[in-house]
Amino acid sequence: MEQNIFQLQYAMDTFYFLVCGALVMWMAAGFSMLEAGLVRAKNTTEILTKNVALYAISCIAYLTIGYDIMYGGGVFLSGIETVDPSKVLADFSAREDGFTGSAIYSAASDFFFQVVFVATAMSIVSGAVAERMKLWAFLAFTVVLTAFIYPMEGSWTWGGNAVFGLYTLADLGFSDFAGSGIVHMAGAAAALAGVLLLGARKGKYTKDGKINAIPGANLPLATLGTFILWMGWFGFNGGSVLKLGDIANAHSVAMVFLNTNAAAAAGAVSALIFAKVLFKKADLTMTLNGALAGLVAITAEPSTPTAIQATLFGAIAGVIVVLSILALDKLRIDDPVGAISVHGVVGLFGLLIVPITNTSSTFVGQIIGAATIFAWVFVTSFIVWFALKKIIGIRVSAEDEYSGVDQADCGMEAYPEFT
Repeated sequence: MEQNIFQLQYAMDTFYFLVCGALVMWMAAGFSMLEAGLVRAKNTTEILTKNVALYAISCIAYLTIGYDIMYGGGVFLSGIETVDPSKVLADFSAREDGFTGSAIYSAASDFFFQVVFVATAMSIVSGAVAERMKLWAFLAFTVVLTAFIYPMEGSWTWGGNAVFGLYTLADLGFSDFAGSGIVHMAGAAAALAGVLLLGARKGKYTKDGKINAIPGANLPLATLGTFILWMGWFGFNGGSVLKLGDIANAHSVAMVFLNTNAAAAAGAVSALIFAKVLFKKADLTMTLNGALAGLVAITAEPSTPTAIQATLFGAIAGVIVVLSILALDKLRIDDPVGAISVHGVVGLFGLLIVPITNTSSTFVGQIIGAATIFAWVFVTSFIVWFALKKIIGIRVSAEDEYSGVDQADCGMEAYPEFT
């Protein structure tokens, strides 16, 4: 009887992991639609090409190199392609606590869930450097980030390894449940390094300090992308519970879903109201980014807050993201989709609020963890971007930027009938 229960739990937890991974993979479609909607029509095909290619490259790079760095046993080295049911049963039967409360799932499902997180981090970079970066320079950077930069910081956090052998973040009280810092802030740090070297789009800022808004071509697509991301986030946060096969964890999953949705809703509403106060108009793009900000903020700890706390955290995040987008514009940091603000600034906020509801974490640990992640990803990314700039160049020519990178990089347009 115990073996039958074990096998049922193994099947349920593996299936739950895979379904959540598929939801996170669906977020690739969300990023594609969001970015395609927020760039100008002449750059749509290229941004879609980047999103499809970065997902595929991320999967291959993490499969062959990244997973081994992050968890000390790559797919090709650990033998996870096969499983001996009798050995799995024997291993768990030998445990003093049996298998009650343990996360029990196929190692292959763990890899699948991890690899879609890697692709999410790289998707954040795509929107921030949109409309003026060379396609092949971006794809070259994708290989390095997903095979090395992200897995290294992941090994210090979720992998449990000491940072260069000096200190262990977990021992300092660092906690990041589903990746506000490990995934989102890391992606934003890589994006910021690229943006600083790349420079702003032509016409975005004038010499006299004026900021020119460059509206996206398709706000219905951007809205669709936001809702896809919102939906995919239930897999992102919910899957990070790691299991479903008992009462306590099933309740935890339900609370994670509830809090994730509450934070997103509050972020959207607070950003909408705050934008109305500032601009006297209901700004759709700020509202969309407000929803995403609420999602990023709650990702660091979606299981311990009450629903009211999650709503409050999301509402604060919605205000923060509006202020951050305006501040980066003042600093002449051109981010067409607001990715650095949504995932970076709010990602940091999400880390800092974890100790409010999770007593196993500390503010000092959260600060050190955030600083470690940001410093590693920003510095290494800056080096890689700088090398690419010197070797092949990272910015398209002024002529290609004016005519649009669709024709320059892809030889086709997304909306040819309107040309």
